[in-house]
Amino acid sequence: MNDVVIIGGGLGGLFTGALLARNGKKVTVVEKNQIIGGGLQCFTRRGKSFETGMHIIGGFEPGGNLDHICRYLNIRHRLTIKDVDSDCIDEITYGTTGRKFRMAAGRRNFTDRLIEYFPAEAAGIEAYIEEIYNLANEVDLFYLRPSEGIPAHSDNFFRPADELIASFVSDPQLRELLAYLNPLYSGIEGSTPAYVHSLINVLYIEGSARFVGGSQQLADLLAEVITSAGGQVINNTEVTAVEVNSEGEATGVVTADGQRHEGKFIVSSIHPEALFPLLPPKSFTKAYVNRLSALPKSASAFSLFIDLKPDRLPFINHTCYYIDSPGLMWGQQSVDVDDQWPRGFMYMTPPDAIDQRYASRLLVHCIIDYSHFIQWADSTVGCRPEGYLKFKQYLTDLTLAKLEKALPGVNSMIAHVYAASPLTIRDYYHTPEGAIFGYRKDCDSLMASQIPVWTKVKNLLLTGQNLNLHGICGVPLTAITTAEAILGYPLLPDM
Repeated sequence: MNDVVIIGGGLGGLFTGALLARNGKKVTVVEKNQIIGGGLQCFTRRGKSFETGMHIIGGFEPGGNLDHICRYLNIRHRLTIKDVDSDCIDEITYGTTGRKFRMAAGRRNFTDRLIEYFPAEAAGIEAYIEEIYNLANEVDLFYLRPSEGIPAHSDNFFRPADELIASFVSDPQLRELLAYLNPLYSGIEGSTPAYVHSLINVLYIEGSARFVGGSQQLADLLAEVITSAGGQVINNTEVTAVEVNSEGEATGVVTADGQRHEGKFIVSSIHPEALFPLLPPKSFTKAYVNRLSALPKSASAFSLFIDLKPDRLPFINHTCYYIDSPGLMWGQQSVDVDDQWPRGFMYMTPPDAIDQRYASRLLVHCIIDYSHFIQWADSTVGCRPEGYLKFKQYLTDLTLAKLEKALPGVNSMIAHVYAASPLTIRDYYHTPEGAIFGYRKDCDSLMASQIPVWTKVKNLLLTGQNLNLHGICGVPLTAITTAEAILGYPLLPDM
């Protein structure tokens, strides 16, 4: 008998399990993939390791929320992390104009750099930065503060992010530039809430970093916290059923190999729509299932993992964003796939060591809508039809052509290229439509997307990116909420 059985060994499941194990609970995590970690997992080709998800991390600066949580779990000192250049955490390039913007780290430096580029908008820039920090401050959990009662939020909190920006600045180029992190949360004009925009921007303004040697190290350390407390992390084993007794209480899970794992609590870290088929009929009301199934999914991605020839491309210690021309920042996922695709993308060179001169790998990520791949929805990894393979190669060639414009000469530096599509993401992450950010937060349907950690099935709880905020920051914060619900006492004062 376990105290807690967790379905899914991704970021949410591992952080939730580690927090519970740190507080004396016996935890079993069951992961369907061969490699644990979800978005933390890495794969190896020709001796080089490539990250699948967590390429840019925030919150690990001294005093940051992730730094604090990892110190609480006693793993922070074992993580190898490299800060990006403080003078340039991100570089944004417009292809048609050739104009570049280099963003600086830290609230004051970030603000001053924007004012250098747009001096006539100085007052508006100051007011905008002040407001996004105010909105972030409305989220107690973001700053690891205990919450007291139902939080009260300002009017701007739920306002569309693009409207928030426009209320402070008038220059069209600046308005668009302030949304350059859209690829990190699938920002959509008139839809994405200002609080999502604010939390992610504040997170990275305060400190941006990279894992040295890959993000798998965090997954492995979280698993070690669980196993060292007497728990276990089982990989390559898919949960096929959640057992619910006649009293409506979840009692355990059954796996594809016929094993049963009983638990006083069951936690699902997988997408809710992947959880529903595992439960007995009528475990959830039809209205609840329909509501979650109808929620809009976030964007997916087409990604290139590039193996570079040695000593050719100088290491770039920041993230680069390329966009064809002004006016496209808010619509990258909705554009047609034609000979001008992609209109925008991000690229980066992950660090192999704290100090290095040349890059050995290059990652390129383009936001793309799942609809372009729906004709091959019935296929699985390793069994894709010829039409899909040709389309993937077509997208690879288009992306490399645009990458050459952003980084002249780079194609001659490439040794090998590996590509992943929304179908790859769907099958490995077990997310509908390959959504990389979980459910999309929409200003017009925020109440519908509010999903509590408790469910109507007794002792069955949820965790992961579909509940609150996604990513390296949002998922661990949700894990705290789930762990506290099980423990019955707050973790934050101890942190």
